Amino acid sequence: MGGVPDELWRQILEMGIQNSKLNYKDLCCISISCRRLHRLSAENSLWLLLLSSDFPSTNQQNPNPNPNSSTSASAKSTYKIKFEREKSRKVAAHRRAVLRKESEVLEFERKIKEIENGLRQETEKMRATAAELSNLHKVRQASVALNVWQPEVIRGRQKQIVEQSAVPVESRVHSLEMELKLCRQRISGFDKAYRDEKRRLEMAMEQVASMKYHPLRDHKLMSSGDKECKKKRKKLKTSVI
Repeated sequence: MGGVPDELWRQILEMGIQNSKLNYKDLCCISISCRRLHRLSAENSLWLLLLSSDFPSTNQQNPNPNPNSSTSASAKSTYKIKFEREKSRKVAAHRRAVLRKESEVLEFERKIKEIENGLRQETEKMRATAAELSNLHKVRQASVALNVWQPEVIRGRQKQIVEQSAVPVESRVHSLEMELKLCRQRISGFDKAYRDEKRRLEMAMEQVASMKYHPLRDHKLMSSGDKECKKKRKKLKTSVI
């Protein structure tokens, strides 16, 4: 490395940037390898190439940059400013995307609660309809039993059941059967809607979790959890001994 002239190193670095083989991270890593490469990697010509490749808007504003001019004297600091600005923009866009996805999760949860309330009301309505229909079937059986001879006590009981019914039995039974059928159809629709919304909610929650995933932070949480588990196992082992 010591026998290679600076001009050749400069050409190697420029070719790496032009062929997209070197980026700003590689250039920073090269700069800490030795003093010579630290000096060469800080040259404006290299950072101007990175500016033109990573931020084309800079190249459009200044189509013929001169490395020796005063405008290009701080090319590295200009790259740093633009990089931080782009990073902040991406972070803000990511935060907005997470908030949008979290609002979708809340909307799915709201819809699920509405479906649960509707399902609960429809179930109660179906139970009340089934109970009334069962009573009308008893009234119908009692009215049929009045046409047959039976002991006076049983006959009086059957007559009392018939007299307590204030509506026409046949028409009411028919309407209740139709209403019961309609309740079952609505409950089936609520069940299907609940399953669909639940599936969408789970998918949205998985997307939120993946968008919020941070390898270092989650690794720390997992490692702390593993330490707690090891402590509990150690305590359990010592108590058993």
